[in-house]
Amino acid sequence: MAMRRRSRCSKMLLEIAPIVHLWLLRLLVPLGGHREFISPHGFNSDILAEALGLGEWIDPAPRDFEPKTVRAELRKLHKEGERKFRNITTPSCLSSNVERLSKLVGLSDADCRILEFSVQIHNERLLDDTADTLGQLSSVKLFYVLSVLLDLSEHEIRSSLGAQGILARSGLVAVERSGNGALRHKLDLLSDSFADHIFSSNADPVSLLRDTVALSSPAQLEISDYAHIKTSLCVLRPYLKQSIATGRKGVNVFLHGAPGTGKSQLVKVLAKELECELFEVTSEDEDGDPVNGERRLRAFRAAQSFFAQRRAIILFDEVEDVFNDGDSFLGRKSTAQTRKAWINRMLEENSVPTLWLSNSIESLDPAFIRRFDMVFELPVPPKKQRERIIEESCSDLLDAPSVARIADAEGLAPAVVTRAASVVRSIRDELGQAAAASAFELLIGNTLEAQGHKPIRKNDPNRLPEIYDPAFINADSDLTHVAVGLVQSKSGRLCLYGPPGTGKTAFGRWLALQMGVPLLVKRASDLMSMWVGENEKNIARAFREAEKDGALLLIDEVDSFLQDRRGAQRGWEVSLVNEMLTQMESYSGVFIASTNLMEGLDQAALRRFDLKVKFGFLKPIQACDLFRLHCKELGFSTLQPADLARLTRLQKLTPGDFAAVVRQNRFRPILSPGALVNALEDECAVKEGAKAAIGFY
Repeated sequence: MAMRRRSRCSKMLLEIAPIVHLWLLRLLVPLGGHREFISPHGFNSDILAEALGLGEWIDPAPRDFEPKTVRAELRKLHKEGERKFRNITTPSCLSSNVERLSKLVGLSDADCRILEFSVQIHNERLLDDTADTLGQLSSVKLFYVLSVLLDLSEHEIRSSLGAQGILARSGLVAVERSGNGALRHKLDLLSDSFADHIFSSNADPVSLLRDTVALSSPAQLEISDYAHIKTSLCVLRPYLKQSIATGRKGVNVFLHGAPGTGKSQLVKVLAKELECELFEVTSEDEDGDPVNGERRLRAFRAAQSFFAQRRAIILFDEVEDVFNDGDSFLGRKSTAQTRKAWINRMLEENSVPTLWLSNSIESLDPAFIRRFDMVFELPVPPKKQRERIIEESCSDLLDAPSVARIADAEGLAPAVVTRAASVVRSIRDELGQAAAASAFELLIGNTLEAQGHKPIRKNDPNRLPEIYDPAFINADSDLTHVAVGLVQSKSGRLCLYGPPGTGKTAFGRWLALQMGVPLLVKRASDLMSMWVGENEKNIARAFREAEKDGALLLIDEVDSFLQDRRGAQRGWEVSLVNEMLTQMESYSGVFIASTNLMEGLDQAALRRFDLKVKFGFLKPIQACDLFRLHCKELGFSTLQPADLARLTRLQKLTPGDFAAVVRQNRFRPILSPGALVNALEDECAVKEGAKAAIGFY
């Protein structure tokens, strides 16, 4: 048994580098590890004994083992080792890689020797096991141990491993300062696989970071896909260009937005335009396991050191791992908060421009925000752009009406579209064209609902009726004349009030078409929240969205937000009105507020509107003209005077009643002009406060 072990150990002896052999002897003799290694009756590691040339003392008869003699022989071996291996170098592959890193980041001789030893102790199990004979080391004792092992002064060791040393700043080697630990664990390398990479292959330094920092994949979009943030890009693009050209330090941009809005793709597009390499700090290792915030910061530091001389940009995605990985309930601070001074210094001094990406600005401590050169949001693209994205991705799956309807989903991010299209296209041959379109819409809808958004509407609630003309609106202002003025000025605040169905929202849709701008409709249900303060945020977000889209903003049921403050019983009721007034006054486009309840609105709010337009029930002549148009659409060529007479007796008839009856025709066919009048009478009869019809002409 002993002979077989010696044979195996002898083979191991051949694999140990001379420098490691010397380190083993230094651990045991000058550092005192022999006290643990040599016991009264033998060795605590036969493998180590064989490796050092003490194999003859393995497994002797108990009375034949002489610890004193063995210690003397060990001291002799150490003395010979110092003479023989003192000027020996590390293995050539490791030495070559460390030399490359030295030139790249400016390592000193002491830095190189510490790095080489740290790599070896992470790779050589025998060296690691032998170091354990020293027991648990404090940071102070660590410096002494390394000074003996590497034949350097403690001052040099402290300087190299200090917080301002290049090893720490580059992230290559850091000292684990929280408590005592074994030698290997006190010397923390950049990543778990870094030691293997640098030890086993001659490679470009970039490849040494491959499990922590990776060269990003090419962009799949173009700068034109980000027209909705043109204002921000007009600042960001020249700033990055100038910073790269001049080598400006401390260039950091914080970009936030909902998942799937294209933040990573935007950075890739910018790198392509600026003709830069783009390196991404990865969030998982080669095995697919997540990398914590501490490790990602180490990787970032290394990337800053490695790529300082290259024309490059660094992408740090999912920054929540660093800025929001704490637990306020348990009182645990985030990685960034526990290293606030270092983070601040890094943001001021980093050499390579960095774009930090997050799904939410709330993940960022306000104390850090001011350290970034730019902070801006990448929102979901406006409807026109959503339509273009859907058309480009799904023109072979959807018809034009479906594209327009799906694009109405305000939370629809580009990534959701492209992923759904990829899934459906892979099985389109099995589904068929019609089923493929339905499947695409199903996937989109499910994802939107899972993200907390409203599902895709089957019908466009803002679509104009097939028969629409402002002439059929009974208003106290000439709406056609108003529209001409708004088209020219592109600015105005209107309050449209009157009973339901009189055409207030339809006028907003028609006006948006005349102006050639999108229509953004928000109802009370879209903006009201159960959480205090959230209503105000939703209102501000609606105006901000309309501003970015260049849209006509129409808020329906505005009475929910503009109740008279004199009757307010709660503080949030006042703040709600104040927020609406503030947003109205600062909005530069066309804003329309509609309400069925004019009474009770805040008087100060009413003064903020440039024009208040009352919408009433149809006049008899309007009702008759609209009736004739609908009869023509339904194919009725002959009208009876009695039907027209009945129609003119309806006091509360609105364009909305005609629209409702037309919808009924889809499942309850209207077969005559008289049947159309009957249906309109039914609509009027159910209205609140309806009275018996009286004649008026």
